[in-house]
This record gives sequence, C-alpha cells and structure tokens, in this order.
Amino acid sequence: MDVSDETLARAAADGDRQAFALLVERVYDRVYAYAVKLTGSRAEAEDLAQDICAALPAKLRGFRGEAKLTTWLYRITVNAARDRFRRRATHAKAAEGWGDWELGRRAEEAETADRLDWLTEAMRGLSVELRETLALVLDGVTHAEAAQVLEVSEGTVSWRISECRKRLKAMKEAEA
Repeated sequence: MDVSDETLARAAADGDRQAFALLVERVYDRVYAYAVKLTGSRAEAEDLAQDICAALPAKLRGFRGEAKLTTWLYRITVNAARDRFRRRATHAKAAEGWGDWELGRRAEEAETADRLDWLTEAMRGLSVELRETLALVLDGVTHAEAAQVLEVSEGTVSWRISECRKRLKAMKEAEA
C-alpha cells in the first residue's frame, strides 16, 4: 500500500524518523528543482533546499493538511528564497561603501605580511646573538629584561639592537 505524502508528513511531525526520511526522499528533488528556478543558481538552490530540509522537522508540526504537501512545500521554498534574497540585499547595502575600506585594509595586511616575511628572512642572515636579541626586543621585551634573559649587560643589548638596525638597513638598501 502506497502511503501519501500528507500521511508521511503527519507521522514525521510526530517524530517518526523513517517517515521523515521517506518524505525527504520523495520531495527533495522537487524542492531543489523549484529552488533552481527561483534562484537561477544550482549552488544557491542546493543550499536553499538543504536549509529547507534541515528546518522541515520543526515546520512539519505546523502543517495542517489544508493543502497538498507539495503546495505547502512550494510556499516554504518561496518564503525561504525571499528571506535569502532579503538577507543578501541587507548585507549588500550594509557593505556598500565599505568595499574601498576593506580593500585598503587587505592591502595593508598584505604589506605588513610582506614586511614580516622580509624581516624573518633577513634575520636569518644575522649572527645567533644578534638574532636572539632582536627577537626578544621585537616581542616587546625591554633591553633590561633582554639582558637578564641573555645574561649580558643592558649596554650589550643596546649595542646589538643598534648593530641589527645597521645591518638590516644595509640589506634593505642592497635589495633596492
């Protein structure tokens, strides 16, 4: 005996997992195909259909059976698509004007990353003592604290930092 979609919907609403699985198997392709027509995009339709199926257990509790299940699902699909379009329009409007700022921010991040890459590579050309000292100071350690860590005088730390600056500057100028 063939069970109707409406009967499966009522059983699924009551928690019958097999009924829900069978119902989704029956209606998914139809919901997806309609979503493709609404969105104009297979990827967008796939997301929409999956979102609808994920929300279906809760929505089925509100299914009154006054219309065919497929009609009811079309209505849910239309509403979900409209909500998605509305959200997208809201996000686009909110993002308007931020595009230039975001591009500038990303360019700044890329420049900072390039500088850090250059510094990391350049530090490899320094002696171990200079590299250790510079790494501590770059991490925000004071010259006095670096002196304690490295077991040298504070004056030695200051000299090493000065030497690092000279050598890094020379490396940068050599590249230019």
